[in-house]
Amino acid sequence: MFMIEDNQFSEDVLYSDPNDFINDDNIERKKRAARRSIRKKKKRKKQLIKLYTRIGVFFFVSIFLIFGISLIVRKILTLNGVEIPEYSVFGVIAQSEKEDTITLEESSEPKEPEEKKVYYAELTDSTKGLGGDVIGAYGILVDVENNTILGQRDCMATMYPASMTKVLTLLVACEHINDLDDKYKLKLETLNYAYNNDCSCAGFAEDETVTVRDLLYGTILPSGGDAAVGLACYVAGSHEAFVELMNQKLVELGLGDSSHFTNCVGLFAEDHYTTTYGMAMIMEAAMDNEICREVLSARKYTTSSTEQHPNGIELSNWFLRRIEDKECGVTILGGKTGFVNQSGNCAVSYAETPDGKGYVCVIGQSQGSWRCIYDHVAVYSSFFSNNYQPPTEQELEEEMEEDKLEEQNEAA
Repeated sequence: MFMIEDNQFSEDVLYSDPNDFINDDNIERKKRAARRSIRKKKKRKKQLIKLYTRIGVFFFVSIFLIFGISLIVRKILTLNGVEIPEYSVFGVIAQSEKEDTITLEESSEPKEPEEKKVYYAELTDSTKGLGGDVIGAYGILVDVENNTILGQRDCMATMYPASMTKVLTLLVACEHINDLDDKYKLKLETLNYAYNNDCSCAGFAEDETVTVRDLLYGTILPSGGDAAVGLACYVAGSHEAFVELMNQKLVELGLGDSSHFTNCVGLFAEDHYTTTYGMAMIMEAAMDNEICREVLSARKYTTSSTEQHPNGIELSNWFLRRIEDKECGVTILGGKTGFVNQSGNCAVSYAETPDGKGYVCVIGQSQGSWRCIYDHVAVYSSFFSNNYQPPTEQELEEEMEEDKLEEQNEAA
């Protein structure tokens, strides 16, 4: 039997290397520990990536929010009339000339909204009658600068404005038009309104495509019903909707209690009325509009070339052409006539004295187109010239014959 000594065995056990005794279980535990360490490192790495991602997202979202808020602030200030110069995404206005910055609140004080002009004229102790040389049943002469009525005859009496209506048609249209060169195709139903009601017309044809500018001049110079209704439909979509805009404008002008219109042309209707005072205020407002003033002051105008009218249509404002050579102490810059049986001949004009002061004259229910012209001459002369000589019947007839010949020659 093999025998060993106890001391030797004990010593071997006591001083041997512990690694000599590592078994499979120890190895497996170390592997699991290593795998746990790797998983922890991966987990920490993912957590750091998430954290950095969130920080980045928060940063960029904050930038966009600040930028968006600055745009909203800019929009609000702009809508309230504050002029905002160029600024950075942080809402700070850049001042290139100065090397410092100011905030939007410090940039400028809010501007007061511009006050709309109030149109009115008052009777004074100096207001006169119009005198016996004026044939018209109604009349007024307004000093635009001083808002006073220099002369009048039943200026607050209700009258039918006939085609003087088209001054308001022009004014409302111009306040709603952005592009004078925009095109509009005239439909048969639009033209029929004018032709069926025996209106004067500019002469546009069915399906003719014309510019908005053509419609404006066509409404005033030849008093074209076709142009006026076309203009109304272009602006408001329908004649009826446009008439609503006209009546809203009357209210805005302070004439809602004394004036009401039912059409844009000037056809007679019991509910289509104004006063010479009201017509004077409408004309004054129109002459304050740059486009209206240009149209109302034109003697002639040729419409744009179209398939139906390659050379355009030549239009004339015969009132201005007839009155421009009459000596009455003023220069008549714009005007519009009207006639229906119920209103007689009527006209509104705007004139200036040599020193640039403006005046509006309106005559209603005169007796003939030339009589109405001479009524205007008589009114202006009585206040600014005193050289008025009433025409004889023979002179009126001669001028009417000359007009007919001139119109025929131009038509040819």
